[in-house]
Amino acid sequence: MPAGYLGNNLPDSLLLLPPPPAENSAGFSHDQAVHDAAQALKGTARYTLATADANLHLPHATTAFECALGVPITQADTPRLYQLMQRVMVDAGLGTYTAKNHYKRIRPFVHYNEHTCLAADEAALRGDGSYPSGHTSLGWAWSLVLTDLSPERANALLARGRAFGESRLVCNAHWQSDVLEGRTIGAGVVAQLQSNPTFQADMQAARKEIAAQRTSGKSPGVDCAAEAKALAIKIPGVL
Repeated sequence: MPAGYLGNNLPDSLLLLPPPPAENSAGFSHDQAVHDAAQALKGTARYTLATADANLHLPHATTAFECALGVPITQADTPRLYQLMQRVMVDAGLGTYTAKNHYKRIRPFVHYNEHTCLAADEAALRGDGSYPSGHTSLGWAWSLVLTDLSPERANALLARGRAFGESRLVCNAHWQSDVLEGRTIGAGVVAQLQSNPTFQADMQAARKEIAAQRTSGKSPGVDCAAEAKALAIKIPGVL
């Protein structure tokens, strides 16, 4: 995994975000209601997609946005785009940690003594603060970057970025307030990337790769029909 672009110039999530909802508050009651609605989706196509979205190992992770972008995102097909997404992943994830480490919010699967989509991740998640959601920060940052690269596909890309974060609700790994504020940090990371010359050079190279893939007619390497079916299943009560 290469280093991120921003180094120590990351957004300060503790400064940018309000505290998470306190227990017995209206905000936490809403978090609990969304948790219950999301857990009712176990066994559905949406749960299967959420399980796939939970896996941030490469080269799998970048494929989540292939259908929305309309071309493959792989080291072989689009190497500069692939590397750009790796580096943004680092920045978007690290940008959540001043708040995560300060609040040390308990995740819903721990609160309810339940499980997540990926049992192998649970030991690490128990010791990692829930607020804000790093997966959501990452997914939203990716969707914003890809929209800049391919504005004609903005609606599909932004919708996929939103769904990528909401998959954490289905996976029982985050509360909805974690997801909502994860988007704030993802947007903050992308805003700070705009003045980074290395990032901008990689964006120019990535645009050329995407155009070349479109010209070649190469299709995404994932099942886009199955993804669309899963994304049509909505979580009741989500803001």
